[in-house]
Amino acid sequence: MNQRKTAIITGATKGLGRALTFAFAQEGYNLGICARGKEHLQEIKEEVQRMGTEIVTVQADAANGTDVDRFISVVENHFGRVDVVINNASSFGPGPTLLMDYPQESFEEVVRTNTSSAFLMTKRALPGMLARNKGTIINVTSEVGKTGLAEWGAYSVSKFGLEGLTAVWADELSDTNISIHLVDPGEMDTEMHHIAVPDCDYELAKPEDITYVFLYLASDASKEANGSRHEAQHIGGDNT
Repeated sequence: MNQRKTAIITGATKGLGRALTFAFAQEGYNLGICARGKEHLQEIKEEVQRMGTEIVTVQADAANGTDVDRFISVVENHFGRVDVVINNASSFGPGPTLLMDYPQESFEEVVRTNTSSAFLMTKRALPGMLARNKGTIINVTSEVGKTGLAEWGAYSVSKFGLEGLTAVWADELSDTNISIHLVDPGEMDTEMHHIAVPDCDYELAKPEDITYVFLYLASDASKEANGSRHEAQHIGGDNT
């Protein structure tokens, strides 16, 4: 059986998720990736396979319990286990909007995508990790997950929720060899950032610039405390 570590990444076809997929492939991880849309999944699969890495791709909504179970079951059946979970799936919503004007449906969808997905993915992956008493979970947060800013709406609220979810799970896992972490990647040149800050007039980092943080936390070399929060330092604005 392939003894490489297996990492799963949600929201893996765009921005940071795509960059993480190729970074972990370069490091020799087995990969299981998912995205709500099937666009680019096959393209990424073929490119990763050319790198000599095994990968399974599944069209799945990380905030849908049935999809999550199907996705992780496929990965576990193919590779035997899941060692690393990166909860990256994220949505900004309708753009800069005051909470007073925020559509209810959009608010609920953003919270579902950004917070509920991390709960569902972690809950489904944990039994296998607990059975081996080893594993790493990394949740992608934001500066607005600890500092509320006007017009960041449901995105900010959802990241506050994600940070709370991480803290609670860190405490519940404190007697195990499983660690859960937060990474705030800062401002990056992504489609989501262009929606959030449409008038951005400063240079932004590329998602590839901060993948090293995730690789470190996922590696055996990481001694970071369970529940740690990491802010990636790079060029650009104020790490929002």
